[in-house]
Amino acid sequence: MKRLWLLLLSGCGYALVGHSNFLSSNIHTIEVPAFVNRTTRVELEQLVTQSVADEMVARGRLKLVSTPADADVILRGSIDSFGIFPIAFNPQGFATQYQISITANIELVDHRNEDKVLWKNDQYRFTENYEVNSVSADASAQETRAIREIAVRFAETLVTNLLEGF
Repeated sequence: MKRLWLLLLSGCGYALVGHSNFLSSNIHTIEVPAFVNRTTRVELEQLVTQSVADEMVARGRLKLVSTPADADVILRGSIDSFGIFPIAFNPQGFATQYQISITANIELVDHRNEDKVLWKNDQYRFTENYEVNSVSADASAQETRAIREIAVRFAETLVTNLLEGF
């Protein structure tokens, strides 16, 4: 009976999160060129690109390189839409919570194999909410800080999807 359970479990496709690996073991280096910004939000592509590169390095699976010639794979992307919408209000009618939405076109290509597409999502969508401190008069600084934090979480999610094949 124990052998039957082991046999069933071994073929079920379960893997621990963070321990699966979608990429071939012979892929060692990655280039992450600056994402294209197709939105009106200034510097959004810089925040997202830097966050994705930082997350790749933090995972330790791939070495980040700065030129295509040194890259086994290249992660290309564009930020196609950016929205910020009030979703909660105080009794005076001022927004107390906003939702930020980013839609990107992302592709990972095997640069050693004529840029064969390994992973692609042309509607990669990430949405997150953030609260506004209504006491602070500097709403712009709060928004910028929130966008930086959301870029980091966008990168964490994207890199997980890339490395674990979701």
